[in-house]
Amino acid sequence: GDPRGLPIVVVDLGSKDNILRELVQRGAFVTVVPATSPAEAILARHPAGVVLSNGPGDPERATAAIAATRKLVGQVPLFGICLGHQVFGLAMGARTYKLKFGHRGGNHPVRDVRSGRFTITAQNHGFAVAADSLPPELALTHVNLNDGTVEGLQHRQAAAFSVQYHPEAAPGPRDNTYLFDQFLALCRGKSMQEAVQICR
Repeated sequence: GDPRGLPIVVVDLGSKDNILRELVQRGAFVTVVPATSPAEAILARHPAGVVLSNGPGDPERATAAIAATRKLVGQVPLFGICLGHQVFGLAMGARTYKLKFGHRGGNHPVRDVRSGRFTITAQNHGFAVAADSLPPELALTHVNLNDGTVEGLQHRQAAAFSVQYHPEAAPGPRDNTYLFDQFLALCRGKSMQEAVQICR
């Protein structure tokens, strides 16, 4: 292993420092790369996992990140957050659309459809992945209880998952930081099934 910690690459789509802090606190050695980085350049760093960060704007414009993500899925564990979640969905062939009313603030109830558990989440986005456009390889994992929008996705074969909300939001609810534990469990070689058992 890397003496500096588990090597994680964060693709910076407009990231917040909180994501980096959550990873570093859990023993990761984080390298941040630009949103335009091709998959080959990311894999050349030999990361144990890749995070697609949050950021502003229309996900369809992140064409380089979408192309890179398509190649990274199945090569290395992947965790998409907010804009990164939308990029992951687009890379897999789903559609995104602009919400009539964007999700803002720290009080959005989200249900994990696998466990039935629901958490209060922090959100700040104006786009969503269209539920009716999910390809067969993507499972819906989380839904917004206010409007039924897609809040989480998981690849059925590859170690890759994403959430629409901000698990790292501070100040904000802390009840979703377990997602970083799940991601790093995948990076350390656990199966998705084992990683999903890691709850808050």
